[in-house]
Amino acid sequence: MSAILSTSLSLPLHSRGKVRDTYELGNDELLMVATDRISAFDVVLPTPIPDKGRVLTQLSLFWFKQTGHIVPNHLAEQRQAVDVLALDQDLAARSLQVLRAEPIMYECVVRGYLSGSGWKEYQRTGSIAGDPLPAGLRESDRLPEPIFTPATKALTGHDENISRSRLESEAGADLARQLERLSLALYLFGAEEALRRGLILADTKFEFGMRQGRLILIDEVMTPDSSRFWDIESFQPGQPQPSFDKQYVRDYLEEVGWDKRPPGPPLPEDVVGGTRQRYLEAHDRLLGANVPG
Repeated sequence: MSAILSTSLSLPLHSRGKVRDTYELGNDELLMVATDRISAFDVVLPTPIPDKGRVLTQLSLFWFKQTGHIVPNHLAEQRQAVDVLALDQDLAARSLQVLRAEPIMYECVVRGYLSGSGWKEYQRTGSIAGDPLPAGLRESDRLPEPIFTPATKALTGHDENISRSRLESEAGADLARQLERLSLALYLFGAEEALRRGLILADTKFEFGMRQGRLILIDEVMTPDSSRFWDIESFQPGQPQPSFDKQYVRDYLEEVGWDKRPPGPPLPEDVVGGTRQRYLEAHDRLLGANVPG
């Protein structure tokens, strides 16, 4: 069991994010490679989670192909030969060839259940993103209907939850309405597909970009890094739910009293193993297959 913290390909580096290394391919295309890096509280930790990058890539690839009827996306047609991918099966399994787009600097969050920062805000204000909710809801309760709760996309530091009216004011009413409509449609499709596989899609976030004057879906789609998945059989509203994501890591970091400032602490083997197993189970539940590579 090996893990990849970073990649170094014989291609021009476009950018290096918390999880992905992106390279220039020419012909207006990029190669996105998902490493096994994991971040918590906006800090990249020194300990990788084996197989995580392959899980993220394969799930995103699945959802991109499944949701093309809702909104076009940045997935390229894989026509350009990338020699290194033909030689390295693991690298190929964690790579996406994508079209270049201009990112829209907002996170498009959709919540179907009351959890995470949404639960905390509801406890304080009785609302989420400025929209009031019914009184008396419990943690993890299903919302009367999914709600769109945008956030700023910070290049450094923390994203900031904002109201829909602020999004309209900053991004323009037409674009804001498109982002909300498409985000809700994507969430409803994904939630139904997940439910058929015994999973609840509690919430998720989408990212969009502009390409040749057209709005497209970019980055990743409904993965354990961008979403909160719960097991329907163990679902018990009124309390936090076990999830197939990095909550296991966050819980450990809270327990050890880390101050959430870099550098992050190394993770023990049991936390690495438990987190890896959650990512793999999310993959297998959604795709019904082993991780390639």
